[in-house]
Amino acid sequence: MSHTPIELLAPAGDFERLEMAVAYGADAVYLAGTTFGMRSFAGNFTPEQLRRAVELCHRHGVAVHVTCNTMPRNDEIERLPQWLEFLDDAGADAVILADVGVLALAKRHAPHVKIHISTQASVVNHQSARAWHELGASRVILARELSLDEIAGIRAKTPPELELEAFAHGAMCVSYSGRCLLSNYMTGSERDSNRGACAQPCRYRYALVEEKRPGEYFPIREEDGETFILNSRDMCMIDHVDDLIRVGLSSLKIEGRAKSAYYTAVVTGAYRHAIDAAAAGVPLDPVWRDEVEKVSHRHYSTGFYYGQPGQYTRSARYIRDWQIVAVVDSCDSAGLARLSLRNKFSAGEELELVGPGVHPTPPTAAGITAPDGTPLDQVRKPGQPFLLRLPRPVPPLSLLRRQAGLSPVEPQSH
Repeated sequence: MSHTPIELLAPAGDFERLEMAVAYGADAVYLAGTTFGMRSFAGNFTPEQLRRAVELCHRHGVAVHVTCNTMPRNDEIERLPQWLEFLDDAGADAVILADVGVLALAKRHAPHVKIHISTQASVVNHQSARAWHELGASRVILARELSLDEIAGIRAKTPPELELEAFAHGAMCVSYSGRCLLSNYMTGSERDSNRGACAQPCRYRYALVEEKRPGEYFPIREEDGETFILNSRDMCMIDHVDDLIRVGLSSLKIEGRAKSAYYTAVVTGAYRHAIDAAAAGVPLDPVWRDEVEKVSHRHYSTGFYYGQPGQYTRSARYIRDWQIVAVVDSCDSAGLARLSLRNKFSAGEELELVGPGVHPTPPTAAGITAPDGTPLDQVRKPGQPFLLRLPRPVPPLSLLRRQAGLSPVEPQSH
């Protein structure tokens, strides 16, 4: 449904994140039901929520891709036909899968839904891409380990009607295409990384223990004292969107269904501006490039597109220099906005306002009032409604944020 040279595909871990993706310019979203998806710790969608999601997206011209990319066992495969029939009836645009048996079931039980081959299938050559296409796939999501030249080679030797999708932003796995058993081993198989429940043990700090010296830990270090030897960097290709278009990709994908609504909004908005600038043949305004630095992330790289990305082994911390304060629910023509609180703040604080198509602007939190007009010195309770006059009218789902320090706290999963 994209009207630009490349589709912008955003993550939607729950309904709030879905609304942010749509508002901030996604051409398509990818999401999951409560089973068969590779991000079991995202909020995900019940059947009723999924129907509402499809309705909302289609009303705004946004496509819905539903992940069904775990490797199902016998007991799970028996439940798949009913789920696929539901997706067909709900109006999903595509199903993302990695298993040839699931593909066969999808063709039979969801005939109106396009088939996209997941990155979990590790497609790294044109013959594999062609084979999936011959089996009925309309799109292949390429492995993250490919260079731009390799993608161009696949594009040159595959049917033009076969769409190619690739990740452009977000977390990367230290293992090849996410094929890792560390999580299974460390958790007694309770959290299978290939079934949507990775515990991210590659981010842990490890030490050696000699069997006759229990309790004595010998640190594992590299040359400069680094101990996070399995840690991977995040991908960021916002400076190279023109190259992604040039090699023939059909869709640019943002990772992050388990990340926050704030992340979804800001990163989607930044790449929307980057794609539109590339389509117009003009440089990207640096203010939108700066946006990807204002979400929780690890040190960035360009993935494998230009060669090995390298590792950052000094820590596994996220860089969190900005924090969301509140979300705009409504705003009148004079800039008087009704907002709902996310993190407490006080009158007089320096904030920043950003929103769908809204250039980052630094308002001051002056004149906070309750909905009944009572002046407030501070807003504390999450979800609390309040009024604030903004420097300009803005659309709903615009955000207030403030600078914060680096936090060592890690989320459970990506």
